Amino acid sequence: MSEQLNKFSRTLTQEVTNPAAKAMLYGVGLTQEDMQKAQIGIASTGYEGNTCNMHLNGLSVHVKKGIQENGMVGLIFHTIGVSDGMTNGNAGMSYSLPSRDLIADSIENVVGAQWYDGVIAVVGCDKNMPGAMMALARLNRPGMLVYGGTIRTGEYKGQKLDIISAFEALGKKFAGTISDEDYEGVIQNAIPGAGACGGMYTANTMASSMEAMGLTLPNSSTYPATHEGKKAECIAIGAAMKQLLEKNICPRDIMTRKAFENALTVVIALGGSTNAVLHYLAIARAAEVNFTLKDIQDISDRTPLIADLKPSGKYYMEDVLAIGGIPAIMKYLLQKGLLHGDCLTVTGKTIAENLEDVPDLNFENQKIIFPLETPLKPTGHLQILYGNLATGGAVAKITGKEGERFEGIAKVCEREEEVIEYIEKGEIKAGHVIVIRNEGPKGGPGMPEMLKPTSAVMGAGLGDKVAMITDGRFSGGTHGFVVGHVTPEAYLGGNIGLVRDGDKITIDAVNNVLQLHVSDEELTERRKTWKQPEPSFTRGTLGKYIRNVKSASEGCVTDEA
Repeated sequence: MSEQLNKFSRTLTQEVTNPAAKAMLYGVGLTQEDMQKAQIGIASTGYEGNTCNMHLNGLSVHVKKGIQENGMVGLIFHTIGVSDGMTNGNAGMSYSLPSRDLIADSIENVVGAQWYDGVIAVVGCDKNMPGAMMALARLNRPGMLVYGGTIRTGEYKGQKLDIISAFEALGKKFAGTISDEDYEGVIQNAIPGAGACGGMYTANTMASSMEAMGLTLPNSSTYPATHEGKKAECIAIGAAMKQLLEKNICPRDIMTRKAFENALTVVIALGGSTNAVLHYLAIARAAEVNFTLKDIQDISDRTPLIADLKPSGKYYMEDVLAIGGIPAIMKYLLQKGLLHGDCLTVTGKTIAENLEDVPDLNFENQKIIFPLETPLKPTGHLQILYGNLATGGAVAKITGKEGERFEGIAKVCEREEEVIEYIEKGEIKAGHVIVIRNEGPKGGPGMPEMLKPTSAVMGAGLGDKVAMITDGRFSGGTHGFVVGHVTPEAYLGGNIGLVRDGDKITIDAVNNVLQLHVSDEELTERRKTWKQPEPSFTRGTLGKYIRNVKSASEGCVTDEA
């Protein structure tokens, strides 16, 4: 256990002694008795403009109730959220990844300034989960997370829908394979209400993995947003937080090297988002745990893909609840020796103890999770590639359905918008390797996701005929033959910035190679005419981000010199 609370925190037996602080706390309704209670900051990422987060303020009220019922003071505060789904394909996406670090900074700032004894983050979308985890690691005082839950699926003409259905409908519109009426029908019915995107996209990837890490109560990642179990979980948080305080269990006691391995093992077994690579590199740096791209590749080498979940599979996160949820999957992985059972969790128990009474997976009555002996892919779908196009590494998402090797001719797009233009004009052809550059952490800025282009490619019927590489990111909803996080990025002079139309490119996910078939001498000549672009922003949050952000292979952190 941690030897003491963060040095800036009040101790549990120390009454508030600052007279101004006491006066203000009386002013918000606390009593004299409350002054001797532990104060718990409840960080809500709720806001009305996003289905992923629209219900989180309500869940925070239930968390507060559970805190109060267990003899502590719960104080709700708020931080920001950015909707990846709504910003994909437009300039707003540049703000998405930077929001992760703003969330981490803001939670750290409030909890540190207010001397809260503990912190609970109520999270629901792609960037507020890793942002909150980074904050907990930095603060290192008793804390945990509550996931807002997955969305239910939509439906139109008997077909299940989610957010990716809307993007793919756009590609079908370009290809002329969907009527205007059906296009609008898909758009209007894809998102039925509260909750995060329904497949094994980034939100559910991060939720599942943070449960595997031990930072949430069991089943937090499984209950849909509208499930009665979600409210019960929020109220149960109070007793769990009381125990963390009494035993002085802090995040870094939980966020060990073995816990990071557990988190990524679950990500890979479930076919999770490439964004998990970026986020866990950043979270590890916040927790001061040595965890690198090589470690992720090692985990992928030993972990089969066993979940038939969207985007590349058939099923949704809501379907996982019916087979026992993430705990049942974790128990199976533990039984097979793929998880570390001795890792501590926010229940005060170990992973193995939490899973002891969980029913075993039944492979006879469900086809969502496959046995390790007959996996969908014998090794992980997340592959770290290197080569003259990615000397600092790149992340491929290869489920095996699209093959494991692609060799084709470059079609260069200076921005993601050009991909959509080329698809509309019919200029993206079978055999192309679509190269989208100047979308990295600094060049984007903010390393935008390429969900709109990949979904448009799928909708246009080109998903198994082309590949795509970028120094930007991909959404958890992306599928197809894709490679992102190419490092160094074009803005910093990476070779992806030197590619020309017609160059031959090989993507080899067996030997983990990303190779541009252009000689070193030719690349040297091309570099003579290359000039670094002017930064898109010099002021404001994006200007600051461009100046401070590290590379994708370093997690795009912003708090290191």
